[in-house]
Amino acid sequence: MSCQKAELRKRMRSLRKPDAHDDVFVDVVCELAEFKNAHTILTYASFGSEVPTDDIMRRAWLAGKRVVLPRCGAEPQSLTWHMVESLEGLVRSSFGMREPPFDRSTQLDPQDVGPGDALALVPGLCFDERGYRLGYGGGYYDVFLGGFCGTSIGLCREAELLASLADLGVLEAHDRPVDLVVTQTRVLLCGASA
Repeated sequence: MSCQKAELRKRMRSLRKPDAHDDVFVDVVCELAEFKNAHTILTYASFGSEVPTDDIMRRAWLAGKRVVLPRCGAEPQSLTWHMVESLEGLVRSSFGMREPPFDRSTQLDPQDVGPGDALALVPGLCFDERGYRLGYGGGYYDVFLGGFCGTSIGLCREAELLASLADLGVLEAHDRPVDLVVTQTRVLLCGASA
């Protein structure tokens, strides 16, 4: 299976590129009832060719929401989450991602946030129509999604949306789907929301 995953990751990386319509994601996400109702937005700070999230974070701050970003934790496959009030001061991780500096005073445990009060934007190289994702290979978000009780959303360009990762033979027992997948043209109900 790892050979199939590695090949699919390579193929999806080669297909992935910013799109002239990426700004559509901001309006689509921010108009979702799940976004409007959530007080806490757990997101990633996009980098490279990922769907951009900076303007989603700015809209969240304007709406008075708490924005929380991950750091790769000291434990394997663990993320620590930190509240941020701006994009200033983010640092580059060893993986090249922008993340907040470690500070216990800003740390938040996502399990301490009520189910209807939290929304998580989840990165991935690609998603399928059932909400499963192919990540970068660290397993961080599968662990996170396994314990997250809020609504999870995968941001995915249409070119990065596949019919079924299971049919491609790359799903494993620990893989967890997101609740919604948002593309430039549609919102798919998946996971627990389907």
